[in-house]
This record gives sequence, C-alpha cells and structure tokens, in this order.
Amino acid sequence: MQMYDNPVISGFYPDPSVCRVGDDYYAVSSSFEYFPGVPLFHSRDLVHWRQVGNVLDRPGQLGLTDDIPSSRGIYAPTIRHHDGLFYVITSRVGAGGVPAGHLIVTSERPEGPWSDPVHVDLPGVDPDLAWDDDGACWCSTSGVRMARIDPSTGAVLEGPWRTWSGSGGQYPESPHLHRIDGWWYLLVSEGGTGDGHAVSIARSRSPRGPFEPCPSNPFLSHRSTDLPIQSTGHADLVQAADGTWWLVLLGTRPRGAFPRFHVMGRETFLAPVRWEDGWPVAGPVQAQHPAPAAWHPWAPEPARDDFDSAALSPGWISPRSLPDTSWSLGERRGWLTLRAAGPSLDRPGYTFVGRRQQHLDCRVSVRIDPGTGRGGLCVRMDEAHHYELEVSGGEASVVARIGPLRQTVARRPVPPGPLTLVIETRTTGVLPPSVTSAGELEQGPLGTEAAGPDTLAFSIVGTDTALLAELDGRYLSTQLSTGFTGRVIGMYAIEGSVAFDWFDYTPATLTGQSSGTGGVAR
Repeated sequence: MQMYDNPVISGFYPDPSVCRVGDDYYAVSSSFEYFPGVPLFHSRDLVHWRQVGNVLDRPGQLGLTDDIPSSRGIYAPTIRHHDGLFYVITSRVGAGGVPAGHLIVTSERPEGPWSDPVHVDLPGVDPDLAWDDDGACWCSTSGVRMARIDPSTGAVLEGPWRTWSGSGGQYPESPHLHRIDGWWYLLVSEGGTGDGHAVSIARSRSPRGPFEPCPSNPFLSHRSTDLPIQSTGHADLVQAADGTWWLVLLGTRPRGAFPRFHVMGRETFLAPVRWEDGWPVAGPVQAQHPAPAAWHPWAPEPARDDFDSAALSPGWISPRSLPDTSWSLGERRGWLTLRAAGPSLDRPGYTFVGRRQQHLDCRVSVRIDPGTGRGGLCVRMDEAHHYELEVSGGEASVVARIGPLRQTVARRPVPPGPLTLVIETRTTGVLPPSVTSAGELEQGPLGTEAAGPDTLAFSIVGTDTALLAELDGRYLSTQLSTGFTGRVIGMYAIEGSVAFDWFDYTPATLTGQSSGTGGVAR
C-alpha cells in the first residue's frame, strides 16, 4: 500500500482551501503581510503540490503599506470554481486586528491573470463562497454569519444573519459551506488556532438554516493529546475524482521541551474522510496515511535559483511590497541585485526577498557579492524576531534580534569579493542557549538543558568552512514571537546595492536525514 507524508504543503501555508475541477485540484492559503499574496497550488492527487502562481500579485490588489503590522494583511482565502470562473475571496486585516473588509478576484485560469478586486462589506474574516441551484451566491464569515451577495459587484443582497456557531468553543471561524447529497453542510473551526483548535459541522436543507449539529462534534481535534501533529483545524472538504472524500486543514509540528515550539507556522495537512449516517468521520491526522487512488511516485528536488530568468519565481516573497526600484535581475546578468530601501530589518520599509522554511532540517546557502553595500542572509519571523548573517566592509557578523534586544553575537574578517553564506537548521544535537564572542562558541555547562526545537548554525564557506555562531531556534518560533506566520529565510540589503549569484535550499531528507517533509515542490 502506498503511503503519503504529512504535511502535504510544508512550511507556513496556513488556512488552506481547496477545490477540484475535473482531475485537477487547486489550493490557496493565507499570506498575511507578505507580497505577493495568496499562494496558489496545483495537484493531480491531493498529495503532490506545485505552486503555479500567486492570486494577488499586483500591489494594487493588496494595498499592504508599511503601517500593516506583521501577521496582519491577507487572511484565510477560499477558492471555488463556478460557471467556468475561478473565484478567490479573502479578508484584509489592518492594525490592531481590525477587519478592513473582504475582496473577490476572478480568473478563467488558475495561473491568472486575476482580476482587480471587488470589495464586499461584511463583518468578520475568513469568508467563503457557495452557489445554490438557482445561481444565488452565499457568503459566510467568521461568527458565523451568512449573507447573499452579488459576487460580480460585491453588493450584499440579503443579510447578514447569524446561523450556527459551533459546539461552544471560542472563535468560531473559517466557515465553509458545501452542498452534498441534498444537504448543506457548514464546517466551522473553533477553539482558537492554537492547541485547542477543532473542526465541527452542521447541516441544513437550506443555506438559510436552521442548521442541525453533528452529534459527535467536534469531529476532528487533537487537543489534549500527545500526537505529534497539533492545532488541527481550519478545514475544507473536497471529493476526489474516485468518489472518496478528504479534508485539507492546518496543523503544527511542535518540538522541544514544554511548552514545545513550532517554527514553520501552521502547515497544510491532508486527512481522509468517511461518511456514517450522513456525517463525516475523520481520523487523527497522522504523519503518514494510505495514499489516494491517484497517488503516483514523486520526489521534490532541491530548490535552487540561479537567477537566470526574466522574473522571480512565485515562491519568493517580501514583507508588504517589493518596489521595482529595489531589485533587478537584469542589472547584472545571472545575479539578483537588491538595493537598500531602509537601513534596518527592525522596521518596515527594507529590501528582503525570501522563501518559507519548509523542512525541520535544512541547509540554505547563497553566493553574495556585497560590493560597497551591506546585506546578507536572514531568518525572519517579524521585525522584532530574526537572525542575520551579514557582510559589509570586509567583515561578516551574526546578529540576533529577539524582542527589544539586538546583539551582534559573532564577527569575523572576510576577504573582498563573492562569498558563500550558509545557514543550517538541525533538530538533532540541539544546543542549550549559547553566547558567542569573536566567533568562538562558549563551552561548558550553561545551567540549562537543550530545550528548543532546533539549532541554527551560521557559516562562511571558502577554502575552509568557518562556523561563526550557533543559536537557539526557540527565539524564532511562534510561541516566542507570537502571530500567525512562520520562518522565512531570505536575502536582504540595508545599505547600497548587494548582488546574489544563486540561492540554494536543500532539505535534510535529500542528504539522508529524516525531517518529516511534505509533498510540495518549487
């Protein structure tokens, strides 16, 4: 029996939504403060996914200005296909977590181009779209509220009114309405998107309600268990071409000592569903499951970019925006040139191009020519939580920003010209919190055990490999930084221009280690 690995889309790809068109599946997820927004994936078997674009790939569609804090921005999209058009509806959230309304974009092809947004004025977040046999379009949002809308104009034609808000858990959200065998099924996540997350369901003969709750709600939750996958929720249903049913949902993979830490944010998992007495039954979300019938052997390749294309691939993201004046693939052929837009990674407005960390153990390396500029390689959670491996003026340094504290933990002279910078994450041989001075790792007992989820190692590679520092990974985790995102590893410039010849991301699974990878590729 063939088995598939969970998560199926690894890394910070939360709040998944999925639809099937013939034998093809399409999935989207939240992107929060990052541009471009709403990554879109394609699959033929629900297990192996490739990113084919971003739904919101023009600045005018997003409107993410520098006053949008980290973990705000674009929340919880839903993707649907109706009458030959793909629809994506999502929410935009501003400072303080205040919802700023919903937007709908459409396209004839999932790769785009996607339309300019149509705005919908309804309360809540996590919007959903569903159509009845008469062509009426129903929009549900967190709360849970229902309204009838015109998706072409955004006009609210009826409602909103409250329908059914779960089994009593806090934050009823991420409603998804599905028509199945004459019933309207309303999925709702509740309990918050942390350890108490759960999925409940109710049904009605009409989208207007009243909704009858499932007697076994919540029908999916890992709360109060010791299962390795936690925070399971925010689910969407899809029927495969062979008639089987599946859930895509978010979850986390916490590690380390109590209270445990997850560093890649909430990821996309897949779980089979069976039906009993008209209700879905989902088993625990496991690291491995029997594969769907359409499964086929496939292995991801290391993600390397030599910057030889005319445009950046869709997996590259930047906080809030990436103005054309801040980067170039043509200024120096075969190199990505970044131009500083701000003097520090500690405040919005800087130049950063990165990709999500997708494996528990991985190695990221870049070839950098700093010239007279200042820049390097950074592991980012937000402006107040990041580690930098920076080169400038003949010196390489490792800098840790943890909350209100910023410290240079290692320095080393380096020769001029191109250098190779390396950041490795490892979940074996995890170190206690450590301090470095002049590039030498502190030795001896530190009065504490290794408790973090991983260790990050920072090196310069030349004729020899020089290890500058090893830092505790817990300080770049959701539990420490808070928020809804995960680690993003990328290149930056904070002074002048800095050029990068290539960027290489290698999962440890491709070098003989196991890290519980998913099926996503770049």
